Amino acid sequence: MNRSCEFNFFAYLCADLSRSRELRGTQAIARNRLTFWLGIFSPRFAPVLLCRLSHLLYLYKMMPIAKCVSLINFFLFGLEVGVKCEIGRGLFFPHTSGIVIGAFSIGENAIIYQGVTIGARELDFSYLETSRPIIGNDVVISTGAVILGPIKIGDRARIGANSVVLSSIPNDVLAVGAPAKVIDG
Repeated sequence: MNRSCEFNFFAYLCADLSRSRELRGTQAIARNRLTFWLGIFSPRFAPVLLCRLSHLLYLYKMMPIAKCVSLINFFLFGLEVGVKCEIGRGLFFPHTSGIVIGAFSIGENAIIYQGVTIGARELDFSYLETSRPIIGNDVVISTGAVILGPIKIGDRARIGANSVVLSSIPNDVLAVGAPAKVIDG
């Protein structure tokens, strides 16, 4: 499925940069070119830029180049994101080291901390929705969390540090533990 018409690369980048600045407590709009470029190449935003670029290249059926950009992201920032994964606007990585994202899709305004793994329980090179997680909007996934299998994480859900999520999580809850259980709703 080619969704290149729905994916506006620059609109997504602007939303990501705005969200990054908002979460870091800085101005939402860069006042000059230097501030803009420093924001683009910050270690919290450059990995997002590379994720977006690799996904764009995938949508335009340039898979080898998309994989190379994804590999650069892995070598520079320790972040491995499947090029097929659709990620909504406002993505933010406070720290990228050790993140592996193999979700089917991630909604808007996701915050994903270091050491998170999201993916299939078994080898799935075809990247099917029937084997990969779907993450909702405004989700926070804390350090070291593992989310595996064909499950859904609801909107505004929070996943606690080092939690292992093997079943779906509803909207507006906090899930912690191994296996994760809802403790706040």
